Amino acid sequence: MNASPHARDHRLNILLCLLVAFSEGIDLQAAGVAAAGIVGEFKPVAATMGTFFSASTLGLFFGALIGGRFSDRRGRKDALVTSVIVFGVFSLLTACAWDMTSLTCARLLTGLGLGGALPNLIALVAESSSEHRRSANVAMVYAGTPLGGAAISLISMLSPTGSWRWMFIVGGIVPLLIVPIMMRHLSESPDFLAARASAGGGVKPVPAGRLFTVFAEKRALRTLLLWGSFFFAMLTLYLLLNWLPTLLVDKGLSKSGAGLAQIGFNVGGATACLLVGSLLESRWRRTGVTGMFIVLPLLLASLAGARPQMVEVALIVFLLGGVMMASQAFLYATSSVCYPVLMRGLGVGLAVAVGRIGSIAGPQWGGALKTMGYTSQQLLLSLIPVVIGTGICAVLLVWLLPPRAIHGEIKY
Repeated sequence: MNASPHARDHRLNILLCLLVAFSEGIDLQAAGVAAAGIVGEFKPVAATMGTFFSASTLGLFFGALIGGRFSDRRGRKDALVTSVIVFGVFSLLTACAWDMTSLTCARLLTGLGLGGALPNLIALVAESSSEHRRSANVAMVYAGTPLGGAAISLISMLSPTGSWRWMFIVGGIVPLLIVPIMMRHLSESPDFLAARASAGGGVKPVPAGRLFTVFAEKRALRTLLLWGSFFFAMLTLYLLLNWLPTLLVDKGLSKSGAGLAQIGFNVGGATACLLVGSLLESRWRRTGVTGMFIVLPLLLASLAGARPQMVEVALIVFLLGGVMMASQAFLYATSSVCYPVLMRGLGVGLAVAVGRIGSIAGPQWGGALKTMGYTSQQLLLSLIPVVIGTGICAVLLVWLLPPRAIHGEIKY
């Protein structure tokens, strides 16, 4: 039997969102893989590099706030397409930078688009999926992000250090190629249209536009735990995404070896995202999430103490990327079912925005510690208390939510 037109539209939505996530992965990691070339050309100090790494995440913070609220007013499609155009255009402009100031400003504006895209991406995938596939589909689409990171890491590894501007050109061209297809074929969220119609058919949602509603009607503890999980997880992830190649070179690996390890981090992440989706739909959800956050600090400690041997480091980084990205997929999938439809863009956007504060702090923290003379081992060990904090918040959250919530049935 042929699939219904609605089912085909929903599958196409998920495919297009996967492509956007892939584009986001390229742009999010472009700065990290371009770092060696930027240092070679502009000769910035470590603190200045930390500011550069944090610039896009500052933009991500404001982009998530604006994009989430815009989405609840005008719809997921318009917000997502606009965000993709913004980060594609400003990624291209990043390649035209003439000093660290212009480079940092361009990354800040790129971040606005990246931040606006992600909450809408998550909301649209959740609302285009059947109840028993929502978490799995969100996790599957999020796998596109580390795949994009792996692609740009591979391009960087095969390119001369002085060709760093091409990382941002690729990061701009890929999303802009997707935009015309999205404008023609992306469908608006059926849940959003139905909820808006039931609320009176106007373009403005019910009180969802007010920030305090994420704490109302028994949502306060859930929201705080979600925010805490996002903050600590993003701090760790973005410190690693931006500083990992440098840290691995400091440990004694070659530039190509560090690049291969970075690809392994992303491939491990993509693989884990695909696997964790099925886990989140199963009765082992709580046990699996608890296990992830027990293993994470152990892997960081293992990487800190690893010898500078390619096979050993690559295996640890592969596993670390898997657990880190799986935990991210869990948070995005969970955020999409924590709030009702007409405030989902707002709720996810605020959670992502709080996470962006952590992702701003992470690269800055890495830069500050490197300036203070911390070794790679010491910097990695300093992350262990952070990931323990992430685990406490995430495990409490997964045990707090009722089992039905993971299938999108939560109404308050």
